[in-house]
Formats: sequence, structure tokens, C-alpha cells
Amino acid sequence: MRDYVEIGIGRKARRTYSLEAITVLPTRRTRSSKEVDTSWNIDAYSFDIPFVSHPTDAIADPEFAIEMDRLGGMGVINAEGLLGRHVDVEAAIDQVVAAARDENGEFSYHNTDAIAKLQELHAAPLDTDLLSERINQIRAAGATVAVRVSPQNAAELAPVVIKAGADLLFIQGTLLSAEHYLSQGEPLNLKEFIASLDIPVIVGGVSDYTTAMHMMRTGAVGVIVGAGDGINGGEALGIQPALATAIADVAAARRDYLDETGGRYVHIIADGEIYTSGNVVVAIACGADAVVLGSPLATAKEAAGKGYFWPSAAGHPRFPRGRVEPVSEVDPEQRPSLETLLYGPSSDPSGTQNFAGGLRRAVAKCGFQDLKSFQKVELAYRIGF
Repeated sequence: MRDYVEIGIGRKARRTYSLEAITVLPTRRTRSSKEVDTSWNIDAYSFDIPFVSHPTDAIADPEFAIEMDRLGGMGVINAEGLLGRHVDVEAAIDQVVAAARDENGEFSYHNTDAIAKLQELHAAPLDTDLLSERINQIRAAGATVAVRVSPQNAAELAPVVIKAGADLLFIQGTLLSAEHYLSQGEPLNLKEFIASLDIPVIVGGVSDYTTAMHMMRTGAVGVIVGAGDGINGGEALGIQPALATAIADVAAARRDYLDETGGRYVHIIADGEIYTSGNVVVAIACGADAVVLGSPLATAKEAAGKGYFWPSAAGHPRFPRGRVEPVSEVDPEQRPSLETLLYGPSSDPSGTQNFAGGLRRAVAKCGFQDLKSFQKVELAYRIGF
């Protein structure tokens, strides 16, 4: 039953819950964490851990995507980012990082120079041949190739990335609908468009039951819930759905869609509010099959952003929705490796490292053996959130 509160005369708002407001409850049964299966399978592709990297140049260049795949996760590159616009993408990222600092070399949250530099670099034309080279580099290494395009440019870019060798296509914006209207020309009908493609498609983000149901009916194999780590939707747009409620609502849509289709299962991928392994645990307990890791992965020494993070929406030419922020300004060699972030060992008790270990231990403490069964765990609301 939905919980509404009156916010004024004749106006009500639904009470919703963030991941931080929810906790899982163990039962009388526990098991060894060594017996927990954290694998995730979507369409024909299998992963050892349910972690997807946010499609930003601050994290995933081809080398990072290859390493993410080696470690059992999914690395996603941004087809509309710097990788396809600049041959020397490392030099371009150096410019962004330099612009984030003042004349004394210090970072300031009020400094917008880094965003301006991102916008300038994104104004360079997209070189589809260069983008194809990046995709081929990942494919040649034997890694699963996942590529993100925006809804606005999906019709133009999807054939390019598929021809180059993409295995999975993400059609991802901060908010997505089943039919995207353009200022000129015909609208992009996702159902017709996805049916015309030869590879599985993941779409998002969504935050409510109805939109999720529409997305599932397009034929997508996965639906992204949430706007993403680092997206300042609340500040810029007044749109900031609480993720625990959003995941639960979309999971309800999935159950109904499963009945409607006689068994077609659509995966839920949570994106946003996920900074610790505890957040991962709650997201999966609420119904997610996998989660997107953004700023936590940007701390890895292999991350392309050299200790800085920005979401893919930060480079929008007119209305950026995200900041360039430092996540780790220590020497690159002192930052943890991607393997440490995902698997440990860690001496940090905050849950910002060994994400797979934290997830595996939580599932074991609650007595479950795999992630799908863990979605049945009992949940509790933490008073004060």
C-alpha cells in the first residue's frame, strides 16, 4: 500500500525511501560466504559479479573495460564521450583535471572551469572510425563489449557501434520514455528500433512502475533504474527519485510483465546512491539484478580520470547535470587497484573496497545462496531517514 503525506491544502506527496533508509534483516539461518554465488547472466552473457561501470570517460577507456571484464564485471564505454573525439584521450582528460584546480593547484567545488573544458572537448566532432577502433581494441582482447549511446543519437550511432563489434547496447539517458520525441523528424520508437537490432539492448533510466512496464515491452533485456551516480537531478531539474522505492516499483513491474509474457524476464540494473558495498546489498535486496558503480570505481588506479569523476551527463553543451569532482587525489600508484576495489583484501571498514566480498558476506549472513533468492530477504526501514 502506497504511503502518502499531505504537503499542503489539496496536495499530497508519496513517501519514498532511499537505499540508506533501508536495511536487510538476517534470519536464523546463515551459511559460509564461500558458498554464495554472485554470478549474473543477461541474455547470452555471463559475469562473475553483478557490477557495471558507469559509462563515463572518467572511468572506462578500452584498457579499463578489458580489465573490468577480466575481473568478472561489465565495463561500459560512452560512444558519445571523448574516446571517439580525441586521438589522445589521455591529454584531453589531463585538460579537464587541470581545469578543475585553481591557480594554487587546489580543487574548488565552485569552480566551473572543468565543466566548460568538458563542453569544449565534447564540441569536437565525433570520429566514428576512431570510436570503432576503441571498440575493436576491447573486442580483440576477448572482452564483452558494452557501449552506451544517448536516446537522441541512438538511431545514428547504434549501427556504427554494432558494426564495430559491440555485444551489448545501452540506450541510456537521465530519464527515458518508450517514445522519444525529437524537435525535428520522426520520434524514436524504442520497440520498433530494438526489434531492428541484432544485439541485446539495455535501456534507462526509469524510476516508476508505468515507465518500466513500457520499457520492458520494447523488448529490452534490461532496464536501468535511477539517473546515475553524480547526476544532480534534484538541484538542476527537481527530479531525484529515491532509489529503494524506485527499484521495488520496477521489480513489481517485472513480476507483472513476467506474467503478461508467460516467462520473459527483464533484468533490473540500479544506478545511483551506490557508494558502498552496503548500498549494493540493499539495492539487490530491493529487486535489482546488478548495479552500476560510478565514483567508487573512479578511485581505481586503472580509471581513466586519474582520481577525478564526472557522470556522462556532465558534458552536455547547454545544461550539464553533474560536476567534475576528485574522488582520490593521492598518487596513482597509491590508489587501490580495480581488483582490490572489487575483491579486496581491504583494511578500510567503510565498505568502499571489496564490493564483491561485502555482497557475498551479506548474502551469506542472511542465509541465502545466490543473488536471485536474496531478493526475498526481509527488509526494514531505519527510523530517522
